[in-house]
Amino acid sequence: QVQLVESGGGLVQPGGSLNLSCAPSTSIFSINFICWYRQAPGKKRELVAGMRRWGREQYLDSVKGRFIASRDIAENTMYLRMNSLKPEDTAVYYCNANVRDVDYWGQGTQVTVSS
Repeated sequence: QVQLVESGGGLVQPGGSLNLSCAPSTSIFSINFICWYRQAPGKKRELVAGMRRWGREQYLDSVKGRFIASRDIAENTMYLRMNSLKPEDTAVYYCNANVRDVDYWGQGTQVTVSS
């Protein structure tokens, strides 16, 4: 069993920035793919940004150039830096990790972009 501890999120004005972090209970190198999903009210959950074990990143088209996924090996933590936030980025953000073909989920953190 892998636990994912999320932090960050909150309320920010349009154009602002937020940082999300996800700390897995297992070595980040044992994770095939670690990523962030989000789900807005009435919408399907969508993959926002992720990193493969060897560092290859992928992003949802609507966040490219604004969001940056990164890892801190020493802290065993994945980060999502969200810049130039828009109201449509408002959602609950979930960390997800695939370990030996099993998906694990964090509890979710609310991100609200509003003036």
